[in-house]
Amino acid sequence: MTDAGPVSEGDDDTPVRRPANDAAGPDTSPWRPPRGPVVCLGETMAALAPDPSDSLDGTESLRLSVAGAESNVAMYLADLGLPVSWLSAVGDDALGRRVRAAVARAGVDVSGVRTDPARPTGLLLKDPGAAGTRVHYYRQGSAASALGPDVLDDERFGGAALLHLTGVTPALSPSCRALVERALRTPPARRTHAVSFDVNHRPALWPPDTAAAVLRDLADRADIAFVGLDEAQDLWGADLTATDVRRLLSGPRVLVVKDGGRGATAFTGQGACTVPALTTEVVEPVGAGDAFAAGCLAGLWHGTDLTRALRLGHITAASALRVVGDHGPLPDEDTVGAMLSRTEQDWCRAAAS
Repeated sequence: MTDAGPVSEGDDDTPVRRPANDAAGPDTSPWRPPRGPVVCLGETMAALAPDPSDSLDGTESLRLSVAGAESNVAMYLADLGLPVSWLSAVGDDALGRRVRAAVARAGVDVSGVRTDPARPTGLLLKDPGAAGTRVHYYRQGSAASALGPDVLDDERFGGAALLHLTGVTPALSPSCRALVERALRTPPARRTHAVSFDVNHRPALWPPDTAAAVLRDLADRADIAFVGLDEAQDLWGADLTATDVRRLLSGPRVLVVKDGGRGATAFTGQGACTVPALTTEVVEPVGAGDAFAAGCLAGLWHGTDLTRALRLGHITAASALRVVGDHGPLPDEDTVGAMLSRTEQDWCRAAAS
């Protein structure tokens, strides 16, 4: 798979391996992704940020960490016990080495990450403020922006049961957009693996009036799609409800519409399931959406019901909200199990506390 442009469906002669748990029809059994290795694909940058109480204007020092939607998901999936690889590219520089090492320390396979000797590792600056955290990107011409469809030749992708992508990648460059389009080209019923897509709209990365149509098309081709209600309203209509978003994105087998700190609704062929979010201290919101996606994907991967999958998403998101970086520690396994097993009434009490 080395061509840089989309190919018509008729040109795709990939052998079809239907997941075993997809044998039943949509009305007799809820669809779940097959169990097996997960691949997360996308750019991760070095991140610089002042202490939460400081701004960039007044700080005397900056902390160095890493930040990337797809690697955030990968690290949380590893925390939750899933076999996961991260595919990307970094520069042949100190920041690239820091990025690779940080993701690897979380238990993620980074052996497929490329080192580009001619392009730098991307960088972002976080600027906390009373109105929220502003993020300034320095990623144009980065190593990851040069990725293209040939990355899908990687042996890890060939053996994956689930591929996770976000809407950040197609905004980085024409070659990155071609990569995502190719990954989503094959119709869901003919795929050898499931594809998860988080809309993850980053307005600063898109030329004017281009993101809405592209992101809707890509999300609608995924098996599992995640989108925030606020970003859906920004992209496709200010008055949209979660049900309206489902009408716009009817293709995914599972569509999860996140409504900030209020809750999340999953739509499937069997209907809708809503679970309120947990009340938690918010140190910084950046990264919580990625954590939620990882928790929900882990629940679906394990074959649990939608309620428990959404609960695991909220539990994982809370761990990201309580830290300055994008990746925070999860509760211990017994605590997570007890939270997942709560009655609906007890969960709602915890969410409202």
